[in-house]
Amino acid sequence: MSSPSSYYVTTPIYYVNDEPHLGHMYTTIAADVLARHQRMSGRDVFFLTGVDEHGQKVQQAAEKRGIEPIALADQVVERYATLWPELSISNDDFIRTSSARHHQAVQAMWRRLRDADAIYQGMYEDWYCVPCESYWTETQLKDGDCWEAKHCPDCKRGLERVQEASYFFRLSDWQDKLLEHIHAHPDFIAPASRRNEVLRFVESGLHDLSISRTTFSWGIPVPDDEGHVIYVWIDALTNYLTAPGFPDEQACMEHWPADVHLIGKDILRFHAVYWPCMLMAAGLPLPKRIFAHGWWTVEGNKMSKSLGNAVRPADLLATHDADVLRYFLLREVPFGQDGDFSESALTRRYNSELANDLGNLLNRSLAMLKKYRNSVLNQPTTEEAIDRALIADIESMQRDVDEALQQQAFHQALERINVVVRHGNRYVEENAPWALAKQGENARLDAVLYHLIESLRLICLQMSPFMPTKAAAMLSQIMGQEVDSDQLRLAENGGWGALPHGHACRAPSPVFPRMD
Repeated sequence: MSSPSSYYVTTPIYYVNDEPHLGHMYTTIAADVLARHQRMSGRDVFFLTGVDEHGQKVQQAAEKRGIEPIALADQVVERYATLWPELSISNDDFIRTSSARHHQAVQAMWRRLRDADAIYQGMYEDWYCVPCESYWTETQLKDGDCWEAKHCPDCKRGLERVQEASYFFRLSDWQDKLLEHIHAHPDFIAPASRRNEVLRFVESGLHDLSISRTTFSWGIPVPDDEGHVIYVWIDALTNYLTAPGFPDEQACMEHWPADVHLIGKDILRFHAVYWPCMLMAAGLPLPKRIFAHGWWTVEGNKMSKSLGNAVRPADLLATHDADVLRYFLLREVPFGQDGDFSESALTRRYNSELANDLGNLLNRSLAMLKKYRNSVLNQPTTEEAIDRALIADIESMQRDVDEALQQQAFHQALERINVVVRHGNRYVEENAPWALAKQGENARLDAVLYHLIESLRLICLQMSPFMPTKAAAMLSQIMGQEVDSDQLRLAENGGWGALPHGHACRAPSPVFPRMD
């Protein structure tokens, strides 16, 4: 089992039949914030993302382009390799399902299930959705009001009638065990609406799952029966074990089980039903938490190729700073709910919270320190109630941010930081440093300036996982030297009063100029 000092966070592995889009950005940025926060807290973090290269729809997409599936995968992987650094994504590993290590892990997982008598042979005859790579029974289609149209209950696209020899996973054997686990672990599936959705699905009855295909070849062969390709979702889900070292169980268990799988709500069933049942059958621990976030619309419309409104990350990065995008996506809506991406909402959020509040507090505080003390801090000799209230707010903010991120409540964490920023701006108005300077109240002026700068240091520290580049730029002005946000540790930097007497800051340089 993973040690208490380790932290393992994953994104889904993204399909290579299309290029990266806003949804991929959203999940990966969220995972990166969790990884950065936990690293700052001193934990041994393993942050995994990657691509899902196998399956019928990838083979079909490659055929349409007149290239081999691996060539298509290579092209898309290169896009991710370029995109993630531009968004400051700090993943520790990038898994490809075409890799030799993954091939070995998937076949080892198959053998483990086979040896546990969790797999048997039979004939599959029912409906299959190629885009979702999911199987549907006639009963499920009728329950979903999809029988007449013969379309997928999830994606609403047409289904294929499939009849072929197949291996099956005894999913039905694990229905009661899965229900027991979900009830015993209320935080296993989040948010609560998704947990309830899974409970309804499982309670309606689980059916054994077809887990091999014979009608295409782009995938990992079944051990000892290479006429069958392993079902792409068994292939894909096993990636979470491959990266930390499976089938070397000792190496794998240094990080497994995952602390949190971050996924989109469209793949909830695969992660919250099939995956835990597979793990139980294989005698392996279950992930601690599965969090299914919502979808994004664009200017009120669902993203669609046909509408021409699919948001490409490259287009966003051509007009917006990466850190501003990171901030907006996690601030605009509660993680788990659907959100709408609009230029006006981004501009409004940026100007009000970053330019007017945080940027203004930083600029005015450093400007006053430069004007009145030549950018040098003097530690306060006295402390008033108004100062203690600010310190208490800062210290409770640090605890609250950690608690919010433990629950993947990113918007709450950012709002809590913003509460302190607003408190800091009120503190400026209430203490009026310009009046203190004019009246010659030097001791009080020193105390006010110190409390402002030290508050800003701790605000920037908490903001660093969300906006690593911007936070480093702000901290570099406060610390008087270049700061690497990847090297920050809360144990060393998180306590009040770390800035010493005589500390020299830099002159202010705007980090958040207003957006038109």
